[in-house]
Amino acid sequence: MSPQNREKQHSRNVWERFWQQKRDISDVYSNSKRIVEQLQNTMPLENRWICEVGAGSGRDGLRLVDCGARVVLLDYAENSLRVMQRLARETGKTVYLVQGDAFHLPFRTESLDGVYHQGLLEHFADPSGILAENYRVIKKGGFALADVPQRYHLYTAVKHLLIRLNKWFAGWETEFSIRDLERLFRTAGFSIHHAYGDWMRPSFFYRSMRETGKKVGVHLPLYPPSIPGLRWLREQAGKKVKKMRPAFYTFMDIGLIGRK
Repeated sequence: MSPQNREKQHSRNVWERFWQQKRDISDVYSNSKRIVEQLQNTMPLENRWICEVGAGSGRDGLRLVDCGARVVLLDYAENSLRVMQRLARETGKTVYLVQGDAFHLPFRTESLDGVYHQGLLEHFADPSGILAENYRVIKKGGFALADVPQRYHLYTAVKHLLIRLNKWFAGWETEFSIRDLERLFRTAGFSIHHAYGDWMRPSFFYRSMRETGKKVGVHLPLYPPSIPGLRWLREQAGKKVKKMRPAFYTFMDIGLIGRK
């Protein structure tokens, strides 16, 4: 077995275990609606075939159904597919579940209008093959979105410490700068449509405190109580700051949308 295949097999075992433990999806952080909002602002979604690769819980895809999209959710972890199947049944929404490999998508060339993935590329030493497959299956004029952890963040430093101590849940993981992401997209053949970023919410401190509390039997809510008016002010200020290039080196998550 090649090193790449060994890594993929290891990752599959990790994610089977992860989604077995996270069957209660209410205890897993979502993407703060940023994926859906970015796609809404980029392309028409009504009756478009959109696929999430490495879909995990599939919650973004369920939101896209509300926008009129025809949503395909692909993952290679059976436990992930079970979570998505249950959520689709509970919400009464129609999605198409596929078990497959991100490096060898089971779709015809130029058969999809859009592809997206969040938290996927960082689990592979060479994710270029994933973006090459994205490019292959997207129709001309279609879009691909990749959402990944940003390199220059406290989260990154703590993550690499845990990796060295063999305490990181995924075993190994990397991260990207915005330049890294742009380079990967251009190499795959995409033109850059636009980039975006988002800060960690709730904060890294609160999330760390919450995980520590779990270990001693203290269960904090997923999000801390918000101060009335403060969230609105932060969002208004953030809209301007997020458009500035230096902000991309402060975000927790960054994303790029490329066009074929």
